[in-house]
Amino acid sequence: MSNSWLGLEGKSIIITGGASGIGYATVQELLDDGAYVTVCDISDKAPEFNAGNGKYIYVKTDVTKKSEVDAMVAKAVEAFGTVDVIVNNAGINIPRLLVDEAGQCELDEAVWDKVMNVNLKGLFFCSQAAAKVMVKNRKGVIINMSSESGLEGSEGQSVYAATKNGVNALTRSWAKELGKKGVRVVGIAPGILEATGLRTLAYESALAYTRGITVEQLREGYSKVSTIPLQRSGKLSEVANTVAFLASDRAGYIHGVTINVAGGKTRG
Repeated sequence: MSNSWLGLEGKSIIITGGASGIGYATVQELLDDGAYVTVCDISDKAPEFNAGNGKYIYVKTDVTKKSEVDAMVAKAVEAFGTVDVIVNNAGINIPRLLVDEAGQCELDEAVWDKVMNVNLKGLFFCSQAAAKVMVKNRKGVIINMSSESGLEGSEGQSVYAATKNGVNALTRSWAKELGKKGVRVVGIAPGILEATGLRTLAYESALAYTRGITVEQLREGYSKVSTIPLQRSGKLSEVANTVAFLASDRAGYIHGVTINVAGGKTRG
C-alpha cells in the first residue's frame, strides 16, 4: 500500500515534450511523487532532473515518426515493465495570419502541416502505442495536453487553436472507445502561464506582428489579468499538479473531459 495520497510510486509514466516548459515541470513533479518516468523530447541534449524517490530515462523521440514512437514505448516497457500513464505534452505553435496583405506572416501549407503533424499526428502515434500496452493490462491513463485557445480560438494562432480543439475531440472519442477496456482518457487545457524558455524572440515577434502590436506591448499584455478572475497568471507547477492528480487512482472516475487550468478565464 502506498504511503502517499496520490500513490504514484513505481508507476510507469511516459511524458512527451518533457525537456522544457510544462513538460519539464511535470516530469519533476512525477519524480517527486516516486514515479518511474520515460522522458521523451526531440532535443539532442538529455535534460537533468532530481530523481528523488523516482527513476527516469530519456529517449530522444520525434513524435511525428511512428517508428521512433514505437521504439520509445518499447524502451519504457523494457525499463519499467509496463506503461501505466502517458502524458501527451509535445506540441508546437507557429503564429500566422490566414491573410497577410503585407506578405510577411501568412499561413502556408508547410506551417499548417508542421503544426498539425506534431500536435495531432504525434499525439495519435503516442496514444496508440501506449494504449496497446494499457488495453492488454486492462488499465491505464492517457492525458492529453490541450489549451484554452482550443476552446476560445486565438488571434494569429488559428492552426494551433484548431489542433488543440482537435485534441479535445480525440480525448472525448477515445474515452468512449477505451473506457470499457479499463483505460481513462482525460485532457488538460492550460490558460496564460508564467514565462518559460519557449517564449523565444522569434515566437514573440511573429505573434506580435499578427496582432498588430510591438513585442513590448505583447509582453506587457502577459501581465494584464483583467480577464482572469484569479487575477494572476498560472504556474507551471499548477499544471503539473493537475497531471499528477489525473494520473492517480484518486481521479479514477474522471474520464472523457478536458479540465481548464486557466484561473477561471473565459470570454465574458
